[in-house]
Amino acid sequence: MTNLDIRALITTQLGRIAPDIPIESIDPKADLRDEFDIDSMDFLTLITALGKELSLPMPEADYDQMRSFDDLLTYLQTNTN
Repeated sequence: MTNLDIRALITTQLGRIAPDIPIESIDPKADLRDEFDIDSMDFLTLITALGKELSLPMPEADYDQMRSFDDLLTYLQTNTN
């Protein structure tokens, strides 16, 4: 999966969780929970959806590596290659 594919997947899943937030205006380095004003259940929904889509286990112990859009992108790139 390419960088653009992963980026599109994250954007799609974020759009499902927070449809009122303009994805293109987010700070890619900001904490997703703060940036999208999502709670822990929404964050878990995001991680679960991404893991399912990519057939990738995403253990809770790794959640700190997925705080921002860029962090999540890097995590997925690293673990899907």
